[in-house]
Amino acid sequence: MTNHRIFVLAKNVFQEVVRDRILYIIGFYALILAAAFRILPEFAASTQDKMFLDFGMAAMSAIGLIVTIFIGTGLINKEIEKRTILLLIAKPVSHSEIIIGKYLGLSTVLAILLASMTAIYLGLLQFGHISHQTTSIIVAAMFIFLQLSLITAVAIMLGVFTASLLATTLTFAVYLMGNITQDLLEFGRLSRNSSVEWLTQGLYLILPDLSRLDLKNEAVYGVQALPDAIALMSSAGYSLIYSTMLLAIAIFIFSKREF
Repeated sequence: MTNHRIFVLAKNVFQEVVRDRILYIIGFYALILAAAFRILPEFAASTQDKMFLDFGMAAMSAIGLIVTIFIGTGLINKEIEKRTILLLIAKPVSHSEIIIGKYLGLSTVLAILLASMTAIYLGLLQFGHISHQTTSIIVAAMFIFLQLSLITAVAIMLGVFTASLLATTLTFAVYLMGNITQDLLEFGRLSRNSSVEWLTQGLYLILPDLSRLDLKNEAVYGVQALPDAIALMSSAGYSLIYSTMLLAIAIFIFSKREF
């Protein structure tokens, strides 16, 4: 029964997002890629292929991030503000089922968005006879999904106990800081200041290391090969464990709230 209730909640989130026409973003992505395909040769004829490859992956990640943050932070907050959360709690639905259902619903939306954008991206690369590594691009897109799924967990956790605007700002800050945690750690070591080093180590331990889930450069530039299977599985496992931990925190906070 629990799985059925989680599935229903996830389905409701998916249907609500579709009603909000979020999936129209797929068409927007196709349009900006088509525009870039035509415009880039005018500015950089010699490096247009690499620029298009880079632009396509970056746009995919940026669009996914916008959807994740703006929808994720409002999944619980919107229910609280509209008082519809009282209807959910009145039903035989636990706090954990609500959080997990919302998370899985938005993750499904992200999976469809990224799969569609990846297909459009690869299609244009094939149409334009642009040299690329299909496998590397697909793996990089899968890791964009893992990265955004982790940010979804961050957004839901922050949305449980803060206002939507603050949750949105903090989630975006976590995303930015999470991509430079290794640089922060190195900065602390180079500073030779114990206080700074202690602070950067603390941030490194608390913030998610999103850089290990970013394989766009490997897929686009091919400067170095993709990590081996064990490293990829380790990074994927890291994402899942971190997301689970964040969802557990969100469930704990949500269960303590009074409505």
